[in-house]
Amino acid sequence: MLEDDIDRLLPLAHISLEEPPADKAEAIEYLLDLIADNGRVRDREAALDALREREKEATTGVGMGIGIPHAKTAAVEEPSVAFARSSAGIDFDAMDDEPARLLFMILVPEEGGEEHLQILSALSRALMHEDVRETLLGAEDEATVQNAVREAVN
Repeated sequence: MLEDDIDRLLPLAHISLEEPPADKAEAIEYLLDLIADNGRVRDREAALDALREREKEATTGVGMGIGIPHAKTAAVEEPSVAFARSSAGIDFDAMDDEPARLLFMILVPEEGGEEHLQILSALSRALMHEDVRETLLGAEDEATVQNAVREAVN
């Protein structure tokens, strides 16, 4: 299902191997800008507001060094995923108190509730596997990240 969509959901332009800001709020904006800079966000402030509201509801630090900030918002027209990684880790208020080193952002249109859950669950399941996390942490180029995600959600 999702493996065919990885190129659309997570294009190479949405993958950063640069060090993101060490602050959670700034890291969320950094991920948002990867998507916005690719022309997929109609209203950056509205998207950011939706992400901040979602963070207030419950942390998106899922544990095992993973943060998945996500939101449904009318500010985007198509589902999009962005990726960055942090060598030191960012405090995402995870239940296991581990800093998030792998960061994925999921943005879907307001009416994309079902797809939002499918993307989130497929990604969460994939990231449970240590080999997937290790591949993402060690990836030397964007294509390696994209391929690892494609194979992992298969």
